[in-house]
Amino acid sequence: MNKNELQKVAKLMVSPKKGILAADESTGTIKKRFDSINLESSEENRRDWRQLLFQTKSISEYISGVILYDETLKQKTSENQPIVELLSDNDIIPGIKVDKSTHPLAMFPNEVITEGLDGLRERLEEYYEIGARFTKWRAVINIGDNLPTQYAINVNSYLLALYASLSQEVGLVPIVEPEVLMDGDHSIDRCSEVTDITLNKVFEHLDESNVFLPGIVLKPNMVLSGADASNRADTGKVADYTIEVLSNNVPAEVPGIAFLSGGQEDQESIDNLNSINLVAKLKKSPWELTYSYGRGLQASPLKIWDGKKENVVMAQDEFEKRGIAASKARQGIY
Repeated sequence: MNKNELQKVAKLMVSPKKGILAADESTGTIKKRFDSINLESSEENRRDWRQLLFQTKSISEYISGVILYDETLKQKTSENQPIVELLSDNDIIPGIKVDKSTHPLAMFPNEVITEGLDGLRERLEEYYEIGARFTKWRAVINIGDNLPTQYAINVNSYLLALYASLSQEVGLVPIVEPEVLMDGDHSIDRCSEVTDITLNKVFEHLDESNVFLPGIVLKPNMVLSGADASNRADTGKVADYTIEVLSNNVPAEVPGIAFLSGGQEDQESIDNLNSINLVAKLKKSPWELTYSYGRGLQASPLKIWDGKKENVVMAQDEFEKRGIAASKARQGIY
């Protein structure tokens, strides 16, 4: 493990003014996105869509790294240039999603576990050789009646730590993503409580696993009211609660926190990120606070593209607008 290299890459991933593009949708997930524009989810169409994003001329001004799916990491552009090379030539760090999605947690109804540890070390070595320099693993915590259980939090946190240690061993910076879902009608106080317990356990296991904290990026949820809550907390409250939970649990040596959008509306994710950064400045929080958005950056460009070559430039213009907005929010100047 080269700690200097890990720390260098982690810092670049959370560079000022920039964030991380999540373009790691599984084949099933991207099919749903393409269904919304009546486009076949073929390998060529998936490549063309991601190529459109990556070839946006201004992308390196607001994107530091891209989380890729296995297929995309190994693909070439329509001009026969490796995708990894296209990104690297634009000073964008290629990353890779390495988990194999969530599955029911045995004996615990309505809770899930993330799979993907089998053969992970070998896959990580292959991804590093191809050119990836960071990884991502997502753990999911549900809020509901008598949920989450401490067991679900424990086992998902343990797997996150094991994944992180395997990644660092190979020389890859792990994005550690414990997501407390916003699905449900719970209050922001309940989300705060669960996020606090989850992050506490995650960092306990990271410590036990000898994970090098200056060489990770944390990707948590913001502290939000449930999507179906009758009286959802405003952006100021979201910022206060989020910074408080992070301050209670995230060590200062973690270089940066890249928030997931987690099902928020596009504008909501921008407004909340902006408010969080304003509060962080006042409280002199030690970390870079940025974004790792997927849908929040891609949804409106996808509609404009509509699978048509003649719409590529317009879609790239929209992607640029979304990226600039996120960049401003990440600076607290939106």
